[in-house]
Amino acid sequence: MVGLAAEVLARRVSCSLFTPLNLLLASLFLYTAYSFLKPAPAAVIPKEEPAIVFKTFTPRTLLPFNGENDAPVYLAVRGRVFDVTRGRNFYGPGGPYANFAGRDASRGLACGSFDEDMLTKDLDGSLDTLADLDREQLEALQGWEDRFSDKYLVVGKLVPVSEAA
Repeated sequence: MVGLAAEVLARRVSCSLFTPLNLLLASLFLYTAYSFLKPAPAAVIPKEEPAIVFKTFTPRTLLPFNGENDAPVYLAVRGRVFDVTRGRNFYGPGGPYANFAGRDASRGLACGSFDEDMLTKDLDGSLDTLADLDREQLEALQGWEDRFSDKYLVVGKLVPVSEAA
């Protein structure tokens, strides 16, 4: 009889321990304990971008920055050299503005033309003064310059060979 009573008592205790509410609370406790005790994920150190040094470019020294062979893509507007590498799809090889890469793009942007004859032919001569542009072309150029200033870093200035030191 004692054995039977002990068995009945053990069943009642086990039945009362394994109720749905107790199982839910036990699961919640175990999850919370695991969340606090699990190791933190390893910190990821961001990749450091190379420092950009402001340089003085001539038309000839700017030319290699045309995006070919994974080179950065630079272009000049009114003597300011912009790093447009982030826009490689537009300004790099195969892009719609690719002929401006590594060049002074001022006249082409002002005139809305991507033709080769908009680019300076004599890389060792003087820079294009843009003196013959009309008011509408100068406004268009200003719009482009503002867009580049807002979106890209200025990495240098463009000077004629005679002023390069």
